[in-house]
Amino acid sequence: MTDSTERELDESRNERDDSGPDRATYSREEAMQIARHRALAPRAIYEVINLEGREEIKRPLSSLWWSGIAAGVGISSSILAEGILHTIFSNHPYQGPIENMGYTIGFILVILGRIQLFTENTITVVLPVLKDKSLSLFGCAARLWAVVFAANLVGTFFVALLTTHGGTVPPEYVEGMKAISHHFAEYSWVEALRYGAPAGFFIAAVVWMLPSSEGFEIFVIFLFTYLIAMGGFTHVVAGSNEAFILWLSGDITAAKCWFGLILPSFVGNVIGGTGLFALLAYGQVKAEIEQQTDAHKEEEKRDRENGARANMQGQPGE
Repeated sequence: MTDSTERELDESRNERDDSGPDRATYSREEAMQIARHRALAPRAIYEVINLEGREEIKRPLSSLWWSGIAAGVGISSSILAEGILHTIFSNHPYQGPIENMGYTIGFILVILGRIQLFTENTITVVLPVLKDKSLSLFGCAARLWAVVFAANLVGTFFVALLTTHGGTVPPEYVEGMKAISHHFAEYSWVEALRYGAPAGFFIAAVVWMLPSSEGFEIFVIFLFTYLIAMGGFTHVVAGSNEAFILWLSGDITAAKCWFGLILPSFVGNVIGGTGLFALLAYGQVKAEIEQQTDAHKEEEKRDRENGARANMQGQPGE
């Protein structure tokens, strides 16, 4: 049971209107049941993500790098799963909705595995920066973004290389992965950017929802990443694996891979995850955070004044 819930229940229990016996009374067991079934307040969710972001910012670069590579490798399983389902259900009337279920696999692996995926960090490490408004913290967040994004791309490129030239995937499934990837490659750079904004927003929404989704994490991740796949939205890390597969297969040029697909998707994801969701999430709790900060300052001021008076009273008279 949270301290705030316990405090509110105590206040409710101690209220004495004219209501007499109708006043609220709770046993401790009932209070724990109420707390367990009570949704987390937005400020509580914010603080959970804020603390996680601060922990990530403090991690060594080497840890971020290897975690980022692992995330790139893991997210590539989304394209593999899509390619397998595309091949198996090639003649099925609902081939599209079925194969798009495979897209969720990599996100479930990466998010529940708590490894560094760039688009998660468009909200996780941004919330501490918005709260503190510190240039040094902004620099640390930018460093984390750069390291994690580069590491993610190394991971997806490595998997694409093994897929196309390493013989690690059966040829028929490689063809299925290429067929899936060609849908992404058909976008212009403007479309890749525009469709990246909703994807960034939805991934940030998943991060925001996870603290209050205990026991249903897989369903939440599946729901929103399936929406990304069905909507044809662009996720820069998963999409980079598709772009690398086509580039290494000779189906698209390096310019199309980088400047037509990956970088526009990157910009779109940042706009959706940071520009929209992170700012909106911070906006809804900003006033409460400032009120709490002001209250703490007032309390500290009173403590200092009381301490000063106590010291003066304790001094012997002349």
